[in-house]
Parts: sequence; structure tokens; C-alpha cells
Amino acid sequence: MIGKISSELLLALVLGSTLGCSSAVHGDSVGKADLIVIEKSHHSMVLMKDGKPLRSYQVALGRSSGPKERQGDHKTPEGQYVIDQKNAQSRFHLALHVSYPNASDKKRAHDARADPGGAFMIHGVEKPFAWLGSLQHEVDWTDGCIAVTNPEIEEIWGLVSVGTPVEIKP
Repeated sequence: MIGKISSELLLALVLGSTLGCSSAVHGDSVGKADLIVIEKSHHSMVLMKDGKPLRSYQVALGRSSGPKERQGDHKTPEGQYVIDQKNAQSRFHLALHVSYPNASDKKRAHDARADPGGAFMIHGVEKPFAWLGSLQHEVDWTDGCIAVTNPEIEEIWGLVSVGTPVEIKP
């Protein structure tokens, strides 16, 4: 589940941010990524190919810190997952669904008598906010998802296949 950008967040993004960018990392690698590595502490996502960086992006995460514990906690999960679906009709431009919850997530939620949730994606930005571009990643605004700019999700869409492993680190 993904939250809406509030007017306060929009104002903070416009007034208090510097521009960031996606970058090709070391070379002109061609081909599909075989691993996605997200480091929450660095707000970064790297597409890997044969153990080497293919592309790198700055990302926005969930509004709350720490590993996801239950549905509605606004936290981005941590662990091992896969891209299990592509959604070209997402309200967030394009979306790659991630296979959260895994077995350990389900157990943790069960032990806490909580619903782990499951609508976890790597996605772009809603059309009315697409003009924000790279400013969107200056503030964590999602309900636990991972957000990039719309041009970035278009690039990622072409570089990532269903079945690509996703590793999310604290």
C-alpha cells in the first residue's frame, strides 16, 4: 500500500532539496540485471550484472525506519526477495512487484499476531508529481515501497525481468 504525497511534503521537496541523478556505473554494460541490491541506509539501489554494477539510483523509501514488521507500518522490508510481477498499469507510472513477505517475514508477523502486508513494489511517481523528477527521493514518502523517478523506472523496466533476485539491506 502506497501513500499520497502531502502538500507539506511537496513544499519540503520543492524548497529544501538539491537535485540528484541516476548514473551509469563504470562502463557500458549491456544486458539484463541479474540482481537488485538496495541499501536503505544509503538510499541507493544498484542493478547488478555478473557481480558488477550495471546502473545505480537514489531512491525514496518508506516513511518509517527499520525493517517492515506489519501491514501499515510504513517501513520498507529487509531481506531476500524476487521481482515476481510487472505492472504497466500502476498509478505510480510503472511498478515492479517484489515477493514480500518471505517465510521469515510471515513468521515474524505471525508471532506478533500481525498481518505482514504484501503490496510492496519498486515504482515511479504518480503522474501529477512526475515533474518533481529527482527531488522525489529527497524525502522518504512511500508506505514502504521503493520509489525512483519515472524516467528511471522506465530504464529499470527494460533492465529487470520477472524472477530477478532483490536483496534489501538495512
